[in-house]
Amino acid sequence: MGRHELKFCINRSDCIQLRTRLRVIAKPDVHARPDGSYIVRSLYFDNYSDKVVVEKLSGESKREKFRIRYYNGDISFIRLEKKSKSNKLTNKESAIITPEQCREILAGNYACLKVLNVPLMMELYTKIRTQNLRPRNIVDYNREAYTYGAGNVRIALDSCIKTSNSVSGFLNPDSVTVPAAGAIIMEIKFDGFLPDVIRDLVQTDRRNQTEFSKYVVARLV
Repeated sequence: MGRHELKFCINRSDCIQLRTRLRVIAKPDVHARPDGSYIVRSLYFDNYSDKVVVEKLSGESKREKFRIRYYNGDISFIRLEKKSKSNKLTNKESAIITPEQCREILAGNYACLKVLNVPLMMELYTKIRTQNLRPRNIVDYNREAYTYGAGNVRIALDSCIKTSNSVSGFLNPDSVTVPAAGAIIMEIKFDGFLPDVIRDLVQTDRRNQTEFSKYVVARLV
């Protein structure tokens, strides 16, 4: 069915207030470190015509992007993900990949994705061949996330967005990335409805929505 996704640019004062309120009624994300945040590192795929960037900037109602992601510098748990959007609803599919498979992808040996019992890998392999998708940019950021049961709500506060086009360093958590945006983005994801208690807490009626994309911003640096 897909999920709703709302994004808002907030300032640091907003972030501090939201953090205080969310900690009262919501649960911290399972990836969180003791300080409540965690580091996300993603490797995005695109082709030489910048298909993903163009579709986002032109506001295509149906679009998709593939990425590989791990958390807190721990490459023992890596996921391949496809995030798609259709008629304002988002959907995410994922599959576990090994560090060895990831190294093969970085080296351009895409045959490692031909795993018949993992449809997402097969789909990426097919689109690498038919759409010329290739690893294009690394995107790093800090995330503080909370979940709320009713409505399957997830609220993320993302900051310190950095990037690098040196994709060979993706599996090295210490590889250098440069600032891409000083923005703090609040993302709210939910299923059929957004509970009033969350709507009031985050004050969605007082904020301006944005179509902010970390990958697109990183590519425009």
